[in-house]
Amino acid sequence: MASITLKGNPVETSGSLPAVGTTAPGFTLVDSSMADVSLSDFTGRRIVLNIFPSLDTGVCAAAVRRFNSEAAGLGNTVILCISADLPFAHKRFCEAEGIENVVTLSTFRNPEFGRDYGVVMTSGPLRGLMSRSVVVLDPGGTVVYTEQVPEIAQEPDYESALAALP
Repeated sequence: MASITLKGNPVETSGSLPAVGTTAPGFTLVDSSMADVSLSDFTGRRIVLNIFPSLDTGVCAAAVRRFNSEAAGLGNTVILCISADLPFAHKRFCEAEGIENVVTLSTFRNPEFGRDYGVVMTSGPLRGLMSRSVVVLDPGGTVVYTEQVPEIAQEPDYESALAALP
């Protein structure tokens, strides 16, 4: 369980992020066209999991925009932006913002994702949503970097996450 904060107030999560050096837990989530997308669909590529509470918050939206911008210059890399928002919200956001370089995925059919990755907030006003986290995987699916953002209202450390790409 991780202890993080929301505007300085303590929040706990359901567990801990997968450990560096371990194989990332597999998953199947839903993209903005309502299609199932699995982690295994990206085998052989470097993967950044940008996990966040909701596109309807300024910090989450900013993180998706930033990762979208960064993704344009990354070879053999996919950035998966994951939240509990419905696929319709992902599609609407991406169309309005011109987001084309990341894949947005919803956990609405697979809430186990948040538990498997230890990121479900179990206390506080956002209880039930996922905490802001970044997990970087090598092309074989091994975890090479994790960040559990300590303050939900802060953006992730983009530079460190991208520098960890093997």
